[in-house]
Amino acid sequence: MYAIAIDVGSTFIKCGLINVKGEIVYTFKMPSRDILTEGEIIALINAAVRKCASQAEKQVLGIGIGFPGIVENNIIVGGADNLPGFRNVNLGAIVAASTGLNVIVDNDANMMAWGEMQYGSGKNCSDVVFLTVGTGIGGCLVINNKLYGGFRNTGAELGHIVINFNGPECSCGGRGCFEAYASVKALIRDYAALTGISPADLNRKLLIKNYLLGEEAAITAMKQHFNYMSVGIASLVNIFSPQKVIIGGGIAEAGDFYVPEITRRVLQKAMPDTSSHTVIVRAQTGDNACLLGCASRVFSTPVLFQSNYTRK
Repeated sequence: MYAIAIDVGSTFIKCGLINVKGEIVYTFKMPSRDILTEGEIIALINAAVRKCASQAEKQVLGIGIGFPGIVENNIIVGGADNLPGFRNVNLGAIVAASTGLNVIVDNDANMMAWGEMQYGSGKNCSDVVFLTVGTGIGGCLVINNKLYGGFRNTGAELGHIVINFNGPECSCGGRGCFEAYASVKALIRDYAALTGISPADLNRKLLIKNYLLGEEAAITAMKQHFNYMSVGIASLVNIFSPQKVIIGGGIAEAGDFYVPEITRRVLQKAMPDTSSHTVIVRAQTGDNACLLGCASRVFSTPVLFQSNYTRK
């Protein structure tokens, strides 16, 4: 038995065929950087489904799709800054009609978090704050073993808690958001300001390399990043008091120094009683978190087990 998992991003659409053990038996990427229209993205998703299904030796149970932005009942409501054409699009129904399979669609950070809960750092935990740090900051709350998205699943936008109401403008239209200070985009912006180099000529890996080599500007930028991360995380810990805070995204792979630097600062800022049992850890499932979460959601939704794939 297999699930088809689709991770939709503004650069790539990543696809996987995954069995009930959580093993990815087939995976590939399709470029999407220059394909921003609703119709083109949907066509890519349908093509990906057929390509994955052609590799399945047994029944395909259903499709799980992780999509940026606000998702309510399989409908992309909006909020996907890098895919602005998607607003009030019933992606689940469209893909189901095209493929003959049942479909579950959710926010990509929710899918990533669920992948970590089932197969990564969140196993055996009931209450978790998950953060994915990249161009922006996505997040998810797991409370009492359930994904929590607020009323109509439109909340838990953890990257948009405000840490300075007079701060820089954020992509959401607000000011001083956690994302505007602590994302990789913000980190590169701060490093560029310190070095005089254009942000276009910098990247995360170069910054980390220079940090480890002891470059003063890189050290200053990273210390700022650690402080900003700790402010946002301390606020979340004070509110939710989770068992774990799981940090995903490429920056979390920077090195063994990354999580301890943030943890030390969080413990200085958070209330002792709320943080005494909270552990901050790095995500374990890496780039496959969303795919694994999508598959797990398929396998845990009974109606999908009635589905079968007919090649068209």
